[in-house]
Amino acid sequence: MIVGIPNGLLNYKYYPFLNTFFTKLGAKINLSPSTNETILNLGSKYCVDEACLPIKIFHGHVAYIKDSCDIMLIPRIMQLEKNEFICPKFCGLPEMIKNNIPNMPNIISTPIYAFSKKSLRSWSTHAGLLFTKNLIKINLAYKSALNVQKKFKTGIKDATFPIKVALVGHPYNIHDSFVNMNVVKKLNKLGIGLFTEECLNRCIIDDQVKMLFKKPFWSFAKNSYAFSTYMAEQKKVDGIVYLSSFNCGIDSVVIELIKDRLPDFPILVLKLDEQTGEAGFNTRLEAFSDMLKRRCV
Repeated sequence: MIVGIPNGLLNYKYYPFLNTFFTKLGAKINLSPSTNETILNLGSKYCVDEACLPIKIFHGHVAYIKDSCDIMLIPRIMQLEKNEFICPKFCGLPEMIKNNIPNMPNIISTPIYAFSKKSLRSWSTHAGLLFTKNLIKINLAYKSALNVQKKFKTGIKDATFPIKVALVGHPYNIHDSFVNMNVVKKLNKLGIGLFTEECLNRCIIDDQVKMLFKKPFWSFAKNSYAFSTYMAEQKKVDGIVYLSSFNCGIDSVVIELIKDRLPDFPILVLKLDEQTGEAGFNTRLEAFSDMLKRRCV
């Protein structure tokens, strides 16, 4: 059986687990390529206009490989941390795909609660039974996948440049170079090093949000807020570059919370959608770089 895995959203982070799990069950993997213009155009064609860019791109990844697989994984990710949720569009993603893209193969859409091994095991059992009735084989595949995932590290921690920024936003925007128009390379070329939220300990993030009136129940919101404010207040960075998806309700709130906590700190907000022009994007990065260098003289 060929399993289609769209290479969008959080797949950059959890692909080692998914690839190992399905491979151990005897499946072949059909992974869509890195995001490109063809995939973007397919996503814009099939997805509703009101959706954010990452969701549109995920539609494009699905459409790109739907005819070359027997079953498709559409991850209905509900929770990554206990008592927290992620973007609500993840919860209804399978329904969006089935209603927007015609002639879809069968899909794996069992809800994923990834805040503990026990909760994630429930997903692996439901998904594994589609390939084999052997529970022992499913359990071994699950354990192998966990071991591979533990060894996989993500994040950027580049302190080799005299000027450093915190690169903030939903992680799939930060780690998709097509979506963010190679912002990491562009910042490095301008002489700027950067950090992403993965370099920060989870305990620090939890402590940092205690100063809010209420703890955010969106995981991405909590991480972005805590990471930004901690790095700025501890003087570990000279500025913040926030990559925000147009039409993202969570970002619209978090950005204002960060600005309220850091009223005099340099923050550059870059909005991303399928119409974003690279020339204007580059100009704003260059201007922000010049400003940071003047402040550091």
